[in-house]
Amino acid sequence: MNFRYDIIVVGGGHAGCEAAHIAAVMGAKTLLITMDMTKLAQMSCNPAMGGIAKGQIIREIDALGGVSGIVTDRTMIQFRMLNRSKGPAMWSPRAQCDRMLFSREWRKVLEETDSLSIWQEQANELIVEEGTVRGVRTTFGTEFWSDAVILTNGTFLNGLMHVGFNTMAGGRSGDPASRGISDQLRDLGFEVERLKTGTSARVDGRSIDFSAMTEQKGDGDGRCFSYLHDRIDIHDERSCYITHTNERAHEVLREGLKFSPLFTGRIKGRGPRYCPSVEDKIVTFAGKESHQLFLEPEGWDTNEYYINGFASSLKLESQLGALKEVKGLENVVIYRPGYAIEYDFFQPTQLRHSLETKKVAGLFFAGQINGTTGYEEAAAQGLMAGINAVLRIRGKKPFVLKRDEAYIGVLIDDLVTKGVDEPYRMFTSRAEYRILLRQDNADERLTPLAEELGTATKDRIKRLEEKYRMTEEIMAFLKSYSISPLEINLFLEEKGTSVISQKIKAVNIATRPQIELEELLNRIPGAAKLSCFSSERKTEIIEAAEIRIKYSGYLERERGVAEKIKRLEDLRIPDEIVYEELTSISTEGRQKLGKIRPATIGQASRISGVSSSDVSILIMYLGR
Repeated sequence: MNFRYDIIVVGGGHAGCEAAHIAAVMGAKTLLITMDMTKLAQMSCNPAMGGIAKGQIIREIDALGGVSGIVTDRTMIQFRMLNRSKGPAMWSPRAQCDRMLFSREWRKVLEETDSLSIWQEQANELIVEEGTVRGVRTTFGTEFWSDAVILTNGTFLNGLMHVGFNTMAGGRSGDPASRGISDQLRDLGFEVERLKTGTSARVDGRSIDFSAMTEQKGDGDGRCFSYLHDRIDIHDERSCYITHTNERAHEVLREGLKFSPLFTGRIKGRGPRYCPSVEDKIVTFAGKESHQLFLEPEGWDTNEYYINGFASSLKLESQLGALKEVKGLENVVIYRPGYAIEYDFFQPTQLRHSLETKKVAGLFFAGQINGTTGYEEAAAQGLMAGINAVLRIRGKKPFVLKRDEAYIGVLIDDLVTKGVDEPYRMFTSRAEYRILLRQDNADERLTPLAEELGTATKDRIKRLEEKYRMTEEIMAFLKSYSISPLEINLFLEEKGTSVISQKIKAVNIATRPQIELEELLNRIPGAAKLSCFSSERKTEIIEAAEIRIKYSGYLERERGVAEKIKRLEDLRIPDEIVYEELTSISTEGRQKLGKIRPATIGQASRISGVSSSDVSILIMYLGR
């Protein structure tokens, strides 16, 4: 075998799989090193992809040539579009997946990818020469050489699992921890810290009384994640179920707190604020009488269910006792208890926007190693690290998405500019330009960029062009067709909106909030000849046109704001600037700027502790 590669990816989770795939697609000879080839892109927590803001990220990954959306479509057992009652900036796709099938499909994709090899073993040392990474050394002493290395170690770096006062080294249940790399990077000058996350007990569906719970079915309308698919009609769609904790369950949990590794100080790592353990909830929200539990099926061919909302590191007796007090779970049987896991991560302020480390050239970090939580956030970082690793070895400038271009841009800018003090999770509220960064237009925003990178297939580009053409056709038709009172007033009355007294352009009717565009088109003679009506993508195309019509004012205003902010992003800061000499800047400002070393004025303005006056002084200094 030839142990020389262009790119080496360490870790076969969601970040590692996306990184390895995209690097190989770009033509780089790539090696993926993983501890277990049967657990590629393992869903270690809940068996779902997408959700609020996360669904937008998956669609962005897909638009750039990633695979997470495609694999999700192939393995989903339920699909829902969340937040449909709100504006389109908040719509977020989410899918329940067959957890085991998801991993198998990812393996199939990777094994069919040209220029990509897989090696099953633990990597425990980087080969670094003169400040540049040269390769990886494994547990058995095998040496692999490359021009760039991407670390995507997830929760495995010095991972430690907790159930009550029982602890065990491991990266997740059933898998060993990874040792060596953290100590080596610390010796190289990296800041290494600890975080904590957790997961819920898995339960046997045969022991659940679903009749006592609220059933939540999927949308059942053929929607999907990938822009390469017209629609996905799920066979034997599975439901989720909702129940709630109660005061009796809370009392059992409170009694178990004296054996809690979290509340007795055994766990040192900081946990996620927005996905707390159930014992955290009953302490933080002591006055709340109940908390929602969301039971998610793990797949078609299993009885296993995941209890979303019941992550816990309490001892087994406390977990089981509390669950048995919950409506519908009185006779519950569990497959394994929930647990907490502590692991090493590296402050992402030590990275450039390309996700290359500042201290070691050619070394990239992606995923939970950067302090994030969630499959989607990890996959996005893996994709970007893979792209930028290839661009680096080819001597090309990094591919960096701005905050007005993608949620991925927001994610990475937040990480490298602000750092993290708890596991980072993406929300729509983190994005200033939510109306621009919708789930429906990720292809329009990003596929042209993917075409330039060489990561978009001809079919993907063709489908985008088709979408442009059909959407423009609808817009032109509505702007040109004059509709008469006789044609439309009865329909307007039915919809509870004011009638018209003379002919007006149909587009003016389409702007009204009470009017759905597809219903309007069905009322207009000749509209049936529009090409979208003979397309499998009819719903997608009409929806895209409707959003452009109804939200045109908001879109233009947000684009204007983004253009003004871009001027700051174009003001680059020289690498050699010595902030300690800029005594007019506040002490905290100098310290933060010197530590993070922002690339642009825009990035500097987003650093916590750097005031607007500090930024003004910096701009004047650069101008001088």
